[in-house]
Amino acid sequence: MKYKTLDLFAGIGGIRRGFELTGRFENVLSAEIDQYACQTYEHLYSENPKNDVTSAEFKEKVEKLTYDVLLGGFPCQAFSTAGKKEGFRDKTRGTLFFDVADIIERTRPKAFLLENVEGLIRHKKGETFKTILETLVIELDYKVIGVEKGENGELIYDPRSFLLNSRNFGVPQNRPRIYMVGFNQRLYRDKIESMPLFTLPKSRYRKKIYDSVKDVLEDNVGEKYYLSEGYLETLKKHKEAQGKKGNGFGYSIVNLPEIENPVSNALLATGGSGKERNLIYDYKPDIVGKLVKSKKSPLNSEGVRIMTPNEWGKLQGFVGYAFKNASGEDTFSFPEKMSDAQRYKQFGNSVTIPVIEEIADKIVEALDSLEKS
Repeated sequence: MKYKTLDLFAGIGGIRRGFELTGRFENVLSAEIDQYACQTYEHLYSENPKNDVTSAEFKEKVEKLTYDVLLGGFPCQAFSTAGKKEGFRDKTRGTLFFDVADIIERTRPKAFLLENVEGLIRHKKGETFKTILETLVIELDYKVIGVEKGENGELIYDPRSFLLNSRNFGVPQNRPRIYMVGFNQRLYRDKIESMPLFTLPKSRYRKKIYDSVKDVLEDNVGEKYYLSEGYLETLKKHKEAQGKKGNGFGYSIVNLPEIENPVSNALLATGGSGKERNLIYDYKPDIVGKLVKSKKSPLNSEGVRIMTPNEWGKLQGFVGYAFKNASGEDTFSFPEKMSDAQRYKQFGNSVTIPVIEEIADKIVEALDSLEKS
């Protein structure tokens, strides 16, 4: 038996793919509004996900669907300060979470998985996250994993228990994210109490995909990915200046001792913005110091370059892992004319598929248990 999924804020289908890898889920409808992400999604799945979760038309379409699990990585947005007489969900009005909650209420799926950035648990001193949980647990009547009710009905939870880091799931990437899993209490009320203890997976039980950053690096990387000497110096000065201001903004090239088997000549950057978030040392004697027409100064002598889109794809589990055919060949690709800028953006906005795969395994175990008569 396969459970059916609804894929909201689908991006390029990372959450969907993680569920499909278990062999127990099939997707019935998706929603994404970014035109370039839609192009990649259609290229990968032969389906156009162009739907707007905020539209009445889409919500009516969803109400006619038969599906089991709602999936969504919704943006973190500020909520209003509604008065005490107003419901928790009234605070979320005008945000995309409001639309997620609306769809959950209209369709009452058996379960959901919601993903968000780590900052959600600190947003507005935790009030945003609290409002989301109150909406899901109290108003919508779902059992959210990691949340208990106190004697007076107040919610008891540790925000850190919702955090999973990609580095513990077979890829050398420090990427903490929030994952909320819920089950329909109105449907499973008695069974939920006797359901085997469900906890989020903290690591990957399958074979590790990559041991270190070095394993994801490509050979024969083009000159365009190497920083010019002038630009690298500008980044260093910018980092130093921002550091003096005490705001910690800027890039850094650092080792990752917390990742098993770190490789000294493959260092991953943290911080900064855009593609400068991922800088590595990849010293090639025939490239360093080289004059290139497209750059105002020679290529830097340290061998610092940005990671290629394909390398980003490996860190997220798309390239070389999640899209293999029956012969074990990697079939992931972008539409032919998709720019590097879009490829970086789409991978950066996506999820780490191996993390989703492990969560999906847990959800299917729980659903199988709950569905037993």
